[in-house]
Amino acid sequence: MNTCSTSSGRGLTRKRNPLLLALCLAAACCLFLLSLCLGPSGVGPDQVLGWMLGREIGTAAKNILAYARLPRAAAACLCGGALAVSGLLLQVALGNALAAPSTIGVNAGAGFFVILSGVLFPLSLSARTVSAFLGAFLSAMLVYGLARSTGGSRMTIVLAGVAITSLLSAASDALVTFRPEAVMDRSSFSIGGFGGVVIPSFRSVLPLLLLGLAGAVLLSGRLNVLLLGDEVAASLGLRVGLCRFLALLCAALLAACAVSIGGLLSFVGLLVPHALRFLLGNDYRWLTPFSAVVGAIFLLLCDTLSRLLFAPYELPVGILLSFLGAPFFLWLLLGRKRRLAL
Repeated sequence: MNTCSTSSGRGLTRKRNPLLLALCLAAACCLFLLSLCLGPSGVGPDQVLGWMLGREIGTAAKNILAYARLPRAAAACLCGGALAVSGLLLQVALGNALAAPSTIGVNAGAGFFVILSGVLFPLSLSARTVSAFLGAFLSAMLVYGLARSTGGSRMTIVLAGVAITSLLSAASDALVTFRPEAVMDRSSFSIGGFGGVVIPSFRSVLPLLLLGLAGAVLLSGRLNVLLLGDEVAASLGLRVGLCRFLALLCAALLAACAVSIGGLLSFVGLLVPHALRFLLGNDYRWLTPFSAVVGAIFLLLCDTLSRLLFAPYELPVGILLSFLGAPFFLWLLLGRKRRLAL
């Protein structure tokens, strides 16, 4: 399979990585608090601080923070981290730098099965999550099978992803046409966003999301060996097929959790891993935790901007992600003469 390459000379030294990760965690916490303070409703830092300290701030302000801003900020962090790590795993499992949940049909598969679960099990949040995982995993395995059978060229995987996405999107539209109640807000779900997120909508998803992140961390050392090539990795004792399968499994689980919470968000899994690989090099023991944290920062920042740029009107965060991600994807697809290594 083809792989892409980034200059290791640009990577930060291992001694600086722990400090940089701590700074990223601190930045994520600061941005989280900032997102609670900002908005067109007039609830500001003083009220947020009072609410956190248990003081009386008024029923309206309390409801805004507890039922709107807090769930939204938490969902953006969870989805951002999940999608970034999912994209990272897909890229190494498929050996393709253009792989991401939104580019190879993983999100579309999860979205179709979410709508299908809405038809079959309309009141079950757990069925929604399980169905999203099943759709994401089947799509990932289909693309992987096509990649292996055709030699895994970069263009083949991209075209297969486009075809699968188109097919599943059409199937989703057909379901919604005949059963419009399957997804209450089909437009919002398709674009992606957190305007209607409430705490119960991701409370049941959280254990699965943490399981996917833990699996990615545990696999990170083996992914470094996988980068050496299948033959070399096998000679070092790595079970290559099992490693790729587990990476796809974790990637599908993380993408499914994100789709269950925020809908069909795009390009987070493409932008964040590439930026981090450019800065940190190719050590997946560091790339994995950094992807989780920086993915959370990136999506939380985009969501905060989408709330504020045109206030009191709100731009769905999925639209902003598409404006940012589509040119980057085209640049990777058409404009890069130098290959990036995974």
